[in-house]
Amino acid sequence: MNKTELQNIFDAMDSLHVVVVGDVMLDNYWWGGIERISPEAPVPVVALSRRESRLGGAANVALNCRALGAKVTLASVVGDDSEGNILIKLANEAGIDTSLINQSWRRPTTTKTRVISRNQQVLRIDDEVTDELYTDEEHPFIDTVLKFLQRVKPDVLIFEDYNKGLLKENVIKRITDHCKEIGIVIAVDPKRKNFLAYKDVTIFKPNLKEVREGLNLHSENTDEKDMNEVHHKLYEALHHEVTFITLSEKGVFYNNGFTSAIIPSRIRNIADVSGAGDTVIATASMVYAISKDVNLMAEISNLAGGLVCEEVGVVSIKKDKLRRETELLLCR
Repeated sequence: MNKTELQNIFDAMDSLHVVVVGDVMLDNYWWGGIERISPEAPVPVVALSRRESRLGGAANVALNCRALGAKVTLASVVGDDSEGNILIKLANEAGIDTSLINQSWRRPTTTKTRVISRNQQVLRIDDEVTDELYTDEEHPFIDTVLKFLQRVKPDVLIFEDYNKGLLKENVIKRITDHCKEIGIVIAVDPKRKNFLAYKDVTIFKPNLKEVREGLNLHSENTDEKDMNEVHHKLYEALHHEVTFITLSEKGVFYNNGFTSAIIPSRIRNIADVSGAGDTVIATASMVYAISKDVNLMAEISNLAGGLVCEEVGVVSIKKDKLRRETELLLCR
């Protein structure tokens, strides 16, 4: 690939419309100092000095797509609560369309609150309900999404599953079937519960742990031969187009039925792996929608995942930095 071809791909990202469907979260960070132990119990007392809320889960995937230049619509169900309002406000401020976010009185907005002192996490508090959507939540959500897809016809739809109850089988099937009818690229970042429900999608992207759990595999091998066998098992169940598996520090594997490869990770100073999978699925789906080149998809998204691991906390990809790194390492 030459620099002009690469620049054309990055420029084309700005014309994509991506819909992200999945479990959104509000990530709260509370920073403070610890000076003493509580007299009420043998626990540290944290004197709070700063608070911050960030987009998490599927909302972080949306944030990464937006950072790459795409027009982004986020589809989910959150609570009819202050946390849900904050999440919607943060998404709007980031330039993400929230018209497909429904608010429900039946469940709280999934919220993860991390208490941090001296750059170490002291405590995490999770406020969530992981029950599947009730019928009176599910049907309006599906109808709203399908009408939007039919009217707008976006380029890409990403399912981002965190096992929080939104992506039940009927939701997955109805939306997938509609995307197939109108020619939308469908990418999936699955979790174990509905692992084999994502049939006939374009890109299926589990990580190594998820694919071992989802297929009940016991082998620890990750060479190309073993990964190709994993692809064939997945294809027998899903009939998807591309298997794309992240292998942590070993890189990524892809197979589209015609070609396969393991692309190793670049040596980096890893600070934090949080959110790297969100960056990978966002980058991979957009590059593939533009190029239909599975190797290029894997190469660029592998670089993107590595870049965000160099920063502390969940951060979105920086497009210019990714383009420069891709140009340096992949262009002739």
